[in-house]
Amino acid sequence: MEVKMEPSWKNALSTLFDKPYFVQIAAHLKTEKALKRIIYPKGSLIFNAFEQTPYDKVKVVILGQDPYHNPGQAMGLSFSVPDGVKPPPSLMNIFKELNKDIGMDIPKTGNLTPWANQGVLLLNAVMTVRENEPASHSKIGWMEFTDNVIQHLSDQKEGLVFILWGNFAIQKQILIDATKHKILKAPHPSPLSAHNGFFGCKHFSQANEYLVQQKMDPIDWKL
Repeated sequence: MEVKMEPSWKNALSTLFDKPYFVQIAAHLKTEKALKRIIYPKGSLIFNAFEQTPYDKVKVVILGQDPYHNPGQAMGLSFSVPDGVKPPPSLMNIFKELNKDIGMDIPKTGNLTPWANQGVLLLNAVMTVRENEPASHSKIGWMEFTDNVIQHLSDQKEGLVFILWGNFAIQKQILIDATKHKILKAPHPSPLSAHNGFFGCKHFSQANEYLVQQKMDPIDWKL
């Protein structure tokens, strides 16, 4: 499996690529391909989060669960869809909260690459999925890899914002040193749970306030 990511990440994570779980991921994806299964995102975009947000520029981490499983949606950035693709309900709720929190107009695009380019690591805990089968790759080793990434960021950096939405993401807080970083938690933006505390969480303004306190530039959330 070609690991296409920005060089500073490859350097930072070099010890992970030889781990048994990473070898297992590559073997599993190779088998899926041989069986003509459709996997999202496409191979060149699996590590897109690491390609768009260089290691040295990471300021905020927004953790998703696994990629969108419908055709044309997944692009290797959590919650993001390509230009021209209708934003899914969870993403629309994120935009509604941004509107309430900072007054941002609801954008016409669901492409969050501009956030990634400013230092927002849009990381899915599971980085691939079989078409129309949510969580189908949740046990092939991705979780071990992304847990190691989160732990590495927590250990090696200071003053990051970790945004955890929903019980799945919130469980990852044990990997993060809360004395060195800001952890923001809320229910998932899914229509099933957004009204239980996601709306009104003000995570976007809180993230920027913290970054400014850390003498870092805030994120321009407008798309």
